[in-house]
Amino acid sequence: MSDHDQDKDQQTEQPTEKRLEEAMEQGQFAKSPELTVVMILAAALGVLAFTAGSSADTVARYAIAMFTGFARIQVEQGTITSTLTEMILAGGQAMLPILVACVGAAMLAGGLQSGFRLSPKAISFRPESLNPMTGFGRVFNKAALVRSGLDVLKCLAIGFALYLGARTLLQDPLFTAPVEAAYLSTFLLQASITFLSRLLFSLGIIAAIGYGWEKYKTSRDLMMTRQQVKDEHRNNEGNAQMKAAMRRMARRLLQKQMLAVVPTADVIVTNPTHYAVALKYERGRDQAPVVLAKGENQFARRIKALGAAHGVPTVENKPVARLLFALGAVGETIPPQLYQAVAEILAVVYRLNRHYFHELKTRRLSAAS
Repeated sequence: MSDHDQDKDQQTEQPTEKRLEEAMEQGQFAKSPELTVVMILAAALGVLAFTAGSSADTVARYAIAMFTGFARIQVEQGTITSTLTEMILAGGQAMLPILVACVGAAMLAGGLQSGFRLSPKAISFRPESLNPMTGFGRVFNKAALVRSGLDVLKCLAIGFALYLGARTLLQDPLFTAPVEAAYLSTFLLQASITFLSRLLFSLGIIAAIGYGWEKYKTSRDLMMTRQQVKDEHRNNEGNAQMKAAMRRMARRLLQKQMLAVVPTADVIVTNPTHYAVALKYERGRDQAPVVLAKGENQFARRIKALGAAHGVPTVENKPVARLLFALGAVGETIPPQLYQAVAEILAVVYRLNRHYFHELKTRRLSAAS
């Protein structure tokens, strides 16, 4: 293989929008589990700092009420069930804000990494995932080594945070002097905040490193060769040409259909050279005049020529013709704001072309059959 061919096969080009779109649909974007953990810890720490006092008071009041009345509680199936239910409700009331915040943080972390977009193809079954050689390649590669290194860093960070937190908390008076029982709740709150804040700081650094690596790895994996870029550009051009051809075909078909019904029109309103709009109105069938055909420039001239060949009355009215062409839709009734103007045109046409409208009924019947 020549040097030119080797350079051509190298992934040196930035991914195109289509490539990025397909990768997002397949779930191939930068994902960092550490970032999710950090956001969950941050949410738990924030909620704990704001709600710990009220939650502790709730649990304390329940504990006092339960222990003071414990001697009067009869040990029966009904009382045990109600007591356990009250305990669960009291604990759930205290833990609910933290649980809601953690779930919300997990969803937010996933949304931030995926751009709040669904990736249905990421969960679809892939036969190649059952290939042992493919699985071996996923386990023993450069990315797996980096992930293993990050896992080791996580263990070290957690251990270091716990060590520093424990060393600080062991200096608390709780372990060296008698304290009141109420101080225990204050100590537990301080201990929780201390451990979580240190853990959050340590994992935050690891999450930044891990997400940066995933971002770099994903961008490298999505790089394209020059040939891939050329092929995609060629395919896009082919699709664009095909769509343009389909639009031209649809336009020709519509024009053919419009020209077929021009001989059954009541009147053709012209600009006179730029626009032409053919209208029909049948009493008892149409709520308002209907646009049979419309065109501009060359197609307008074809409409007028076909109408003249079949004796369709033509009325020159520049403002009405422009508005009918701009606002009217083929096969639909005219806009209400043009009712009055078109009614005046039809009244004149009906009065001056009675013989044509006598023949028009027969022409429409033959066209319908």
